[in-house]
Amino acid sequence: MAEDNLEAAVQEFLANDLWATSMGITASNISPGEVTAHLTVSAEMVNGHETCHGAVIFALADSAFAMACNSHAHDAVGRTCNIEYLAPASIGDRLRAVAIERARVGRNGIYDIEVRRDGDDALIAEMRGNSREITKR
Repeated sequence: MAEDNLEAAVQEFLANDLWATSMGITASNISPGEVTAHLTVSAEMVNGHETCHGAVIFALADSAFAMACNSHAHDAVGRTCNIEYLAPASIGDRLRAVAIERARVGRNGIYDIEVRRDGDDALIAEMRGNSREITKR
């Protein structure tokens, strides 16, 4: 898939993800098997400790994972995900999740996703996602 078509396909995939777009998630640095997703933490995204809710961090990482595993000429879904939360994020923090494909074997893929805070580059969370191809486009 040409780079221009790849960018358009991933941006269309994101536009059709109403959950991600409602959270303000955007995408950049799109290449086969790699995508960076971005999100700014709003007041509605914090928990009782006034830090970013883990579900929001997971959603950002999962969105980057979804776009990366769908950046090839096939439809894929997440099979399993495991996340480790390492540091808090606060209202106004700009977070980025970088998903990198580690392996694609047959219909299975393995992706590593780092969530970092812009500014100080603090590592907020790490996720490993396993995908499964479901159909041909």
